[in-house]
Amino acid sequence: MSKIERIMKRTILVGIYFVLGILTVHPLFAQSFKFAQVTDTHVGGSTGADDLRRTVADLNQQKDIDFVILSGDVTEFGSDVELALAKQILDSLKLPLYVVPGNHDSNWSESGANSFRKVFGAETFFFEHKGFQFIGTTSGPNMRMSPGQIPRENLVWMDSIFKANPDSQKPLIAINHYPLDSSLNNWYESIDRLKTRNVQLALCGHGHINKLYDWEGISGVMTRSNLRAKDPIGGYNIVTLTTDSVFFQVRKPGQSTAKAWLKLAMKTVPANLSLGVKRPNYQVNSQSKAKLLWEYEDHGDIGAGISSDGKLLFTANTVGEVYALNVATGQRVWSFKTGGKVYSTPAVHKGVVVVGSSDHYIYGLDAKTGALKWKLETNKAVLGSPAVKDGKAFIGGSDGTFRCIQVKDGKVLWTFDQVKGYVSTLPSLADGKVIFGSWSNGFYALDQKTGALVWEWNNGHQNRMFSAAAVYPVIANNRVFIVAPDRYMTALDLKTGKMIWREKKDEYRVRESIGLSNNKKLVYAKTMDGELIAVPVDAETMNITWKAKTQLPYELAPTAIYSDKKNVFMPSDKGLLSAIDAKTEELKWQYKISNGMINPPLVLKNKIAVSTMDGKIVLLTY
Repeated sequence: MSKIERIMKRTILVGIYFVLGILTVHPLFAQSFKFAQVTDTHVGGSTGADDLRRTVADLNQQKDIDFVILSGDVTEFGSDVELALAKQILDSLKLPLYVVPGNHDSNWSESGANSFRKVFGAETFFFEHKGFQFIGTTSGPNMRMSPGQIPRENLVWMDSIFKANPDSQKPLIAINHYPLDSSLNNWYESIDRLKTRNVQLALCGHGHINKLYDWEGISGVMTRSNLRAKDPIGGYNIVTLTTDSVFFQVRKPGQSTAKAWLKLAMKTVPANLSLGVKRPNYQVNSQSKAKLLWEYEDHGDIGAGISSDGKLLFTANTVGEVYALNVATGQRVWSFKTGGKVYSTPAVHKGVVVVGSSDHYIYGLDAKTGALKWKLETNKAVLGSPAVKDGKAFIGGSDGTFRCIQVKDGKVLWTFDQVKGYVSTLPSLADGKVIFGSWSNGFYALDQKTGALVWEWNNGHQNRMFSAAAVYPVIANNRVFIVAPDRYMTALDLKTGKMIWREKKDEYRVRESIGLSNNKKLVYAKTMDGELIAVPVDAETMNITWKAKTQLPYELAPTAIYSDKKNVFMPSDKGLLSAIDAKTEELKWQYKISNGMINPPLVLKNKIAVSTMDGKIVLLTY
């Protein structure tokens, strides 16, 4: 053998060993295995607990499943009792379990989703198994109805996970309760992060059916609910991963495993591929009469509104921080950390900021420094916002109790402990009464001085999700006006609570967003079709005499409507704020802050401070 031949042979052998080396560590040569995806168990619903018990018993009999992923809507209403029951059932599962919450676990959660974290240990997960990586994120919406949203703090967490695990070639499977499309306000933020990795698949629940999607080149798979629905028993999916493909089979607990309804090949997703859903467009801002003075971006979600003492703005986030921003500059001045997520809008009175937290405390903070002045322990989370008058703060909690607290020292002046469900709203104060709804179809008027029940009204529904609990009640002309998820608008007598009128119009599907005109002659209501209508406060029916000449897409956000002498400010669930002329009903300007739901804004003189659920705060002048 010549020298040249020996060199060529050596080169070929080195090449073969090099290729074999690559193949043995290449992601597509990860080991084959099976796991189960269970989703939408809805424990607390009619058959949810029994269906889950049957599935757990069936999973315990399987011999070749490595672990179980539960992809959200574990419970029906997110209550502590439902979560405890779900955990009790799942504790008998003999396989490793990875779980993320869904909208039913977070939107109607009496704990502000804190109980989910405590019961299941976390609301996200990341792990590696036989050469594959799995990452699960929360979906929201949290505490207030809107499209889903991966919390800002989850996105920050994803960044940290990928930084700590730099091998971007390992195959990755992502899990979220929602599809990675416009069902999530910030689907694109998750997709952009996933595409920096070797993402092979994205799994979801939510739709209760088996369905294949394409999310900008990522194969998306929605799987069936575990509920039996109209069948004798429910079911789940067995997912098989091989070295080059993945396939899905429906398993009927105790009966049989069907043939694969879907088989997909492993593939590399082009990072620049963008198909289908259009991404948010901010072009409207360049033409807007509203001008940005400053913008602040939080590291968490913001589910609270804003208050001010003239120099500082006060708000809070779901990381658990209550903080103050300088009105003029938007710079953070101070921050106070609570032990839970905060959805309560802080109220300020004579140098004291009052706010509730899901950590079971109500806090009194120094408005200048954020230093703790006092804190009051409650039996459960406090998600309601305080209304302040005459040195007293009126605030509802999740423990069935409404409290009146002395602002200066946190002394409890009275309690009303007969609230059905939990309170998440800002109460209205009028005629010596404090008026609010709860998430069990209760609606109350209490005496401001004593806490005695003056009157109580019920909408007649058995379904808690129809409660007038997120709406900020409007008081005018000795009447109380409310709208609710049942799509009724209702006028009650302020003195007695007796119903004056209650109407539902199919062409004007109101929900939970309502407000009062500056001259107190009109009650504004936003419809689910993105329209803004108004009814005179002295009308004897739902007589619509004012309708804005604008229309947004399908709308859900239960955000209060505010106005000044000339403008009506209409919030949206996709970060678009619209200003409408109060007299002519014409659209004056729009400004897009983000793609997240707008929280209750704060109207200042010729300015408006606005925050969005995904952690943006802006100060606009107009």
